[in-house]
Amino acid sequence: MEKSSSGSEFLNGFKIPKYVLESNSKSDGENVSDVPECPVLVFINSKSGGQLGGNLLVTYRQLLNDCQVFDVGEEAPDKVLRRIYVNLETHKRNGDEFAIKIQEKLRIIVAGGDGTAGWLLGVVSDLKLAHPPPIATVPLGTGNNLPFAFGWGKKNPGTDPRAVELFLRQVKGAKEMKIDSWHLLMRMKIPKGGPLDPIAPLELPHSLHSFGRVSETNELNMDGFHTFRGGFWNYFSMGMDAEVSYAFHSERKLHPEKFKNQLVNQSTYAKLGWSQGWFSPSLSQDSARNIAKFAKVMIMKNHGDQWEELFLPPGIKSIVCLNLPSFSGGFNPWGTPSRWKHNKFTPPFVDDGHIEIVGFTSAWHGLVLLAPKGHGTRLAQANRIKFLFHKGAIDQTYMRIDGEPWKQPLPSDDDTVMVEISHLGQVNILATKECRSKSMHNPLTPRAQEDEGVDSDEETLEEEFRKFGAADTFKLPEEIDISHLS
Repeated sequence: MEKSSSGSEFLNGFKIPKYVLESNSKSDGENVSDVPECPVLVFINSKSGGQLGGNLLVTYRQLLNDCQVFDVGEEAPDKVLRRIYVNLETHKRNGDEFAIKIQEKLRIIVAGGDGTAGWLLGVVSDLKLAHPPPIATVPLGTGNNLPFAFGWGKKNPGTDPRAVELFLRQVKGAKEMKIDSWHLLMRMKIPKGGPLDPIAPLELPHSLHSFGRVSETNELNMDGFHTFRGGFWNYFSMGMDAEVSYAFHSERKLHPEKFKNQLVNQSTYAKLGWSQGWFSPSLSQDSARNIAKFAKVMIMKNHGDQWEELFLPPGIKSIVCLNLPSFSGGFNPWGTPSRWKHNKFTPPFVDDGHIEIVGFTSAWHGLVLLAPKGHGTRLAQANRIKFLFHKGAIDQTYMRIDGEPWKQPLPSDDDTVMVEISHLGQVNILATKECRSKSMHNPLTPRAQEDEGVDSDEETLEEEFRKFGAADTFKLPEEIDISHLS
């Protein structure tokens, strides 16, 4: 069916000519007279949302140029962006004003679960561009916490041309917003019996390929220890919630045919939580799973402060370190503390360099989030947090970052497993008028913020520490200076 002239004119505002993105293409025959108002690159996980991901890929390629729509399962985003930015830099050096304006206006759309969105955020963060493109997230997963936090909704979208055009219209009108990013470092002693791998024998989910073992030559590496690192934007959690998530991902891995739509996925998730005993009364639950039984938690409230031990109330079986006001499908575990009643805590901001730390005793405790002002047990707000795991009555616990879980073995002797979370930097994201996240610069509504660079107290971090590792393959040719990219 032919598109109407008005529809074609609207879509032209998002299309990028092939020659701009591909080095072996020329502008011959392409209409490049008018710079598109909102040029976009689209990354889609075709395996997300059952059949929705694949259908969405077809629709975007139908409406836009094939060269600007990518399936992350076919080619990794870091390789795609490397190729595109090298080509853009070449055009810039040749004085191509059209390509320069494309780069200035460029926005990214990512469609998938929170793991896929985190993957793109990590890649863009690692590229260290002077003006990184802001990112809009399509809710194509089960929880969809990232899209929901910035007003993109949490229900899986329509995949027909009309629905896609509506989303593109939202992208065009969205405002840029800065959010904090967080670095995660995990270190454990190499056991006498051989290497200990904290990753379960499942394929690494998308958001975790930045969570890899650092090389022996990396300065973060220590003799006699395995060192891993990664990053996140939404949350790190450990304990009961991560265990249920791990069971869900394992089941989906074994029986993908049973997980074809969002409603069925959410129902299965709840049943797994019930079957594993997390809905049992707190008094009847195994106290060995209390985090205080096998971990010590340290916090640094502000950069440069002294480390102090965090008191964990009895019965805490799950801890969530939360950056965004969206967890487990849109709940806000921190809530909004009253400035009068809880003056040691503040409302959560996504760009203040602090992370909110919340505890839960059981799944029943988690149900308080259904109440209008419900929240978990507020433990602290900090710039850095450190978990020191020691030998306990259980031999493993569960962890997850941005919805992607793994099974973590605990020490069997006097050794310690260390997980440290620290503020890394900031990245640009796109927010609609329905955005739930708040900026400390403008607590009421999201607004575009000027690039302010890295805070001075972050300058002391070594360059390798300041990377997620998601763009390991991003290597610019020697003749191109990365500092000139914009």
